[in-house]
Amino acid sequence: MIKFGTGGWRAVIGYDFTCENIRLVAAGILALAREESKTGKPIIIGYDRRFLSESAAKWVAEVLAEGGIEVWFLNRSAPTPLIMHTVKDKDLHYGIEITASHNPASYNGIKLFVDEGRDAPLEVTERIEQLIEGIKNVEFADFDKAVDEGKVVYLHSPFNKFLDDIIDLLDMKALRERGLRVLFDTMHGSGAYPLQVILYTARCTVDTINLNKDAYFGGQMPAPSEKTLANLSNMVIRGGYDFGIAMDGDGDRLGIVDKNGRYINANEILCMLYYYLVKYKGWKGGVVRNLATTHMLDKIAESFGEKCYEVPVGFKYISSKIDEVDAVLGGESSGGLTVRGHIHGKDSVYAASLFAEMVSVTGKSPTELMDELEEKFGKHTMVEDNLVFAPERKPEINEIIMVEKKLPDFGTEITRVNYEDGCKVYFADDSFVICRFSGTEPLLRIFAESSDGTAAEKYIADYKAFLNI
Repeated sequence: MIKFGTGGWRAVIGYDFTCENIRLVAAGILALAREESKTGKPIIIGYDRRFLSESAAKWVAEVLAEGGIEVWFLNRSAPTPLIMHTVKDKDLHYGIEITASHNPASYNGIKLFVDEGRDAPLEVTERIEQLIEGIKNVEFADFDKAVDEGKVVYLHSPFNKFLDDIIDLLDMKALRERGLRVLFDTMHGSGAYPLQVILYTARCTVDTINLNKDAYFGGQMPAPSEKTLANLSNMVIRGGYDFGIAMDGDGDRLGIVDKNGRYINANEILCMLYYYLVKYKGWKGGVVRNLATTHMLDKIAESFGEKCYEVPVGFKYISSKIDEVDAVLGGESSGGLTVRGHIHGKDSVYAASLFAEMVSVTGKSPTELMDELEEKFGKHTMVEDNLVFAPERKPEINEIIMVEKKLPDFGTEITRVNYEDGCKVYFADDSFVICRFSGTEPLLRIFAESSDGTAAEKYIADYKAFLNI
């Protein structure tokens, strides 16, 4: 069964992510395009550096080409934000990226983007799933022959407009005058080239690690976490860099390491960038976060007379709300963010560039900026845990959490409970805990935030004991 999650369709290579299923997904997208009368424009296909990504991209192209849709195919791996940008910039109906983003190396997947370069909404992916069920035979062309016949067209300079648009949004003068020294951990991903170009254009000194293609991502998860960036942290200190940057496998999640080796998490990045854009650049507007992201953003927004908007997990909800309320910025604690006036999805290339601008303009290190925020708005410590459970227990766990709506005894005053996406419990002291099933992996994710990390850890322990996991 092919099921889309919050970040597209993802599956284990060789088990569900197979040539047959990849072509089925492509056939489902083709059927949708026909149903919506959107076959008259090309579909752009990109791919990251995972095992099987380029081959999978060609299998998708073969199905679309045989179905009469022109395919724009990249001549090299590329990050997800580039595909979203191209769909928006060229006014295409659809774009596709072959990636499993930050998932383990054993996974791969397909992300679908629709008009304006947005993540495909739930109703679109559900319709594709329905269409796939009715497909009996999948017809496909030969890739090389499709290229010769002009049905598949290679894009040889796909990055130019993407890079130019980001550069136009940056204070390049401040960046050039500052002369930052940056260590970039590309995590063997596809976001390396565009960020290098931007930082070199800004006269930054940039050194890289993990630039080679590695289907196993060096034996680590291709996600910029404190654990996976331990080596980057040590090298930033030893090399005397201003800070270190890391991206996930497809360039839509960001991690930062300060010059003192401190890992700057996604919540802190969001808070710093929102604060910078409003206080230092004079932007007006609120901020958008998902249910599992820091409440410090609420306090920062309130201090400027603005509002923080809470939405379900899934970046499509963030981008839609940004448009609706004209928010400055939106993001999530897993490392993705976007800024008003750019694309409608996560882009770590722009986010990393803007972070470098912030350090250049303020003259403050990330740690100094975060200390300033904590002095103004208090400390907010988030703890998270990913729980593995026996698959047969999922209905039971869902029954307890979402149907019977039972809660552990947290020993703290509860002000309200939100069941919009999983179960989020809000406490009187502005701390919270949220428990929800992952949309991309067979996991139960629990996030908790408090001014005291020990209290946050207790909330998670209470939930684990309550569910016997």
